[in-house]
Parts: sequence; C-alpha cells; structure tokens
Amino acid sequence: MESFRCVSDKLGMNRAVLYALCAAALFGASTPFAKLLTGDTPPVLLAGLLYLGSGLGLSLARVIRDHGVRPSGLPKGDWPWLLGAIFFGGMLGPVALMFGLLSTSGSTASLLLNLEAVLTAVIAWVVFKENADNRIILGMLAIVAGGVALSWPTASAVQSSITGPALVGLACLCWAIDNNLTRKVSASDALFIAATKGVMAGAVNTLIAMGMGAVLPGFATLLATMAVGFLGYGISLVLFVLALRGLGTARTGAYFSTAPFIGAATALMVFPETTSLAFWVAAALMGLGVWLHLTEHHAHEHLHETLQHEHEHEHEHDEHHQHVHDFEWDGVEPHTHDHKHAKLKHEHAHFPDIHHRHSHS
Repeated sequence: MESFRCVSDKLGMNRAVLYALCAAALFGASTPFAKLLTGDTPPVLLAGLLYLGSGLGLSLARVIRDHGVRPSGLPKGDWPWLLGAIFFGGMLGPVALMFGLLSTSGSTASLLLNLEAVLTAVIAWVVFKENADNRIILGMLAIVAGGVALSWPTASAVQSSITGPALVGLACLCWAIDNNLTRKVSASDALFIAATKGVMAGAVNTLIAMGMGAVLPGFATLLATMAVGFLGYGISLVLFVLALRGLGTARTGAYFSTAPFIGAATALMVFPETTSLAFWVAAALMGLGVWLHLTEHHAHEHLHETLQHEHEHEHEHDEHHQHVHDFEWDGVEPHTHDHKHAKLKHEHAHFPDIHHRHSHS
C-alpha cells in the first residue's frame, strides 16, 4: 500500500478516501470487461465466477504474503459479524436479486439498485450511530442522484408486478446490512475478510446457477472471468474494507456509489459508444457529491477511552499511537503489532474511523 500512501500525500487526500475511490474504479471498470468476456453466461453464474476469482486469488495472495497458511487473527467476537456479512451480502442478496430480475425490467432494476447507498447510510446513522453532518448527507444525495440520472430509462417500461422490484429492494437492503457488518470487522486483516467473502459468496452463487442448469464456459473464458473478478471484486473489496476502516460506512458507501459512472465511462473507452445527456448530468452530480465529501471538516474535542485492541492493524506513531514496544523495533513505520491505546482527550479533524467511533451529544 506504499504507492497509495505516496499518492494520497501528494494530493493532500485522506488515504482512506483514495482507497474508496480506487475500489469504486476497479469495481465499476470490471463490469464492461466482464460483459465483453462472458457473452451469454447467465448473470448468477457470472456473479459466482467473479466472486470465486476474487476469493481464490486473494487466498493465494494471502498465502504468498504470509509465506504459508496462517490463522486468520480474527477475534472470536468478530466472527458473527463476518458470517452475518457473508450471509446477507454473499448469499441472500444475490439470490433476492436473481429472483427479482425474473419479473423486473432492466431499467427499473438499475434505478432500484441506487437504494443500496441510501440504505447503507441510513443503517449506519440510525442503527450504528455513525456521525454525519448536513454536508455529508447532501454529498451522498448528490451521488445517488447521479446514479439515478445514469440509470434513468430512456423508454417507457411497464412494471406489472410489485414482487420483482420488492425483491431487488430486498437485495439492496441485504448489501447495505453487509456493508455495515463488514465495518465491524474492518480493523482486522482486510485480505482475509475479502478472501473469505469471495470464496463463500462465489461457491453459493455458482452452485445455485449450476443447479438451475447453467453450464461453465470454456477454460479460457473461465480463467479470464475469474481474473476480472480478482481485480474488480477481490482487490476492490480489500480496498473497500480499508476505506471502511478509515472513513466509516456511510462515507465509504457514498464514494463507492460512483462505480456505475466509472463503469459507464470505461465502456465509452472500450466500446464505440456515444455519450448521452444523462452521462454528463451524472458526472456533474457525482462530482459535486465527491467534492462535498472531500472538503468535509469535522473537528471537535473528544475523548479516547483506554483501549486494548483485540486485533493488529497497520499504524504509525501519531498522537493516537503512543506506546512502548515489548520487542526490538527497527524504527520502520507504519508497522503492525498488538498494542494498547492510553486514555486521551484532544481536538482535531477526524472521520468515524476505527479510533473515532464516539457519540456526539
């Protein structure tokens, strides 16, 4: 992640913001490439193969990084959060979307999928008490409005049943829950979290698709699809988890909602297509939303209670990380080890990251 650190420092941008935008870029860009590679592959099988590519690729990357198979390091109390995220986001969500698409027009489904960002933010604010001021709310609404403009139907679409749209909405709710539950484990190893979600979600979706009669594509297409999944889903999810760690759920979800625009922009570069008025309206609205988020300044006096982390996370010895080392340290920063935070009261600009999950009275 050293390259991200250098770029963020040069741009004067919070590193977690860069993680979120890069996650959105990779995910958005993967869509046109996946369509280019798979042809007539059923959507559920496509989702399964993309997830499998991400999970298997990240698992291999983790083995290489750790020089073998190592324990996850995930605290016992975090497993319910991770398993809940996998159930809602990797199993229930895709299944709800699959059945919803059977009786929902493509244009209606595209519009409804913008609900994910809204529901993610609402759950973060209402259930998990994540802080948000008017600037963040306006920024999120502008980004979602851009998504609506981008997916607005160009022709009238008749929707005869409420069941399909309700199931698509349920899928969005599942992914919103997934995002918030993943935030609860975001301080742990992002590579392990993303790999586990990818393998389990990929296996479930692929088995469902094959149970419905889908047939695996040829080896070359299969390999290429899983490679796209590794980059567009796997690496993207690792960056998404790192962004959750540094920004909180609502802000990360808002940045990630720019993915459809990035996908549309990528398609314009890859395929001989022309831009529409909706594309430029979406660009303006999403640009406004991102600008509102980037220029946020949330500062006030707050108290850090004494905290002993149950996990390890990469850190530098800033004001929040003043601790002694019970091992011989080579002086290299950032580094990772178990550590304890002393009680601290101070004032500075901050996001609702893993060290700033305090209440605002």
